[in-house]
Amino acid sequence: MQSGGHDMRKIIHCIKVGISLVLVSLLYLLNPLFKQVGENAMWAIMTVVVMFEFSAGATIGKGFNRGLGTIIGGGLGCLAAVFAQSIGIGRLGNSIIIGASVFIFGSVATYLRLVPSIKKRYDYGVMIFMLTFNLVVVSGVRGDVKVWDLARERLLNILMGFIVCVCVTLFVFPLWASDELHDSTVSRFLDLANTIQVCFGECTKIVSGKENQPRASFNVCKSVLNSKSKDESLANFAKWEPWHGKFGFSYPWGRYLKIGEVLRELAAFILAAGRCLEASKEPMASLRRSKWVHLETCEAVESKVVFILRELGESMKQMRKCDAKGNISGQLKNAREDLSLIISTSKMVELEDCQVLAIASFVFLLMEVIGKVEELVKEVEELEDIAGFRTTTTSLSS
Repeated sequence: MQSGGHDMRKIIHCIKVGISLVLVSLLYLLNPLFKQVGENAMWAIMTVVVMFEFSAGATIGKGFNRGLGTIIGGGLGCLAAVFAQSIGIGRLGNSIIIGASVFIFGSVATYLRLVPSIKKRYDYGVMIFMLTFNLVVVSGVRGDVKVWDLARERLLNILMGFIVCVCVTLFVFPLWASDELHDSTVSRFLDLANTIQVCFGECTKIVSGKENQPRASFNVCKSVLNSKSKDESLANFAKWEPWHGKFGFSYPWGRYLKIGEVLRELAAFILAAGRCLEASKEPMASLRRSKWVHLETCEAVESKVVFILRELGESMKQMRKCDAKGNISGQLKNAREDLSLIISTSKMVELEDCQVLAIASFVFLLMEVIGKVEELVKEVEELEDIAGFRTTTTSLSS
């Protein structure tokens, strides 16, 4: 179902790009419009081709960068060209001044593209600045070229392409980066909860001697671990989007990045716990034979952690507050205490070294899982307060 929905979004995006290209092509196809803009209409078409992105935020952000880069680059290019022409030192002198300005501004702009904070949000704008500056200032070498008119006409055509892109992306089945970031974050809560349930189910099979059953899959954990760059891009795009639906201006998208970071750490510990089980079949089988270790303890911890993750994910999905300070915190504390009872120092000496190492490693990883869930509770609670989630009465079983 999710894959089908994503495919439909791709089809909608393709149709929107086609509509935008048809609209800007009218500058060429209709004679009255072509007489007004001339050959510079190509800049409007180029703007649509390079600017239109999958989400509304990405399109608006890229359009802002393109507009800013065009205005600054065109303005400085005109000033440099006019300055070279006004000195009146001949064709060779003009070429030297323009060449020097191209070198200076090109070098500075390239350096700015290497600055992480600028590269993250304004890399495209700096690149457009370099392109526009060079196109305009080099045109000034020819004395018969009116650089101000050239810059104005290109800017107007780029503006027309920008307006077409923004109107289509906002008013024709808009695709929001903010919705995608919100939904993907919520789905990771639920997916990791299911993975933990499968992981503990694997533990039950091992200690029960049922090794011929299907093995747990940790592909979800690997997917979560590789989600950082996508989350950062979506958060950046979401900041450009206007008020829509349940997301207003200045919505705390940075909190989603922090939640995503904790989710990746949680996924790493879940994956490590799963690999620990797979690598310690024989030592972990001693859990079943041991009188001081109870399988029910692991199952109780599993149910508590899974329930809490699902509750947090559901509260984010519905954008409502959950009882993070009360029952959830109490359940996590009880789960940690239950795990501490699994290992009894006085009786660990009765086991072999490999058994001690396997059991201690697994319990340690479970402790870390609970610790990361506690961090998630705090991060979600802060998001609820900053974003203004609505308050509801949530009943949690202990």
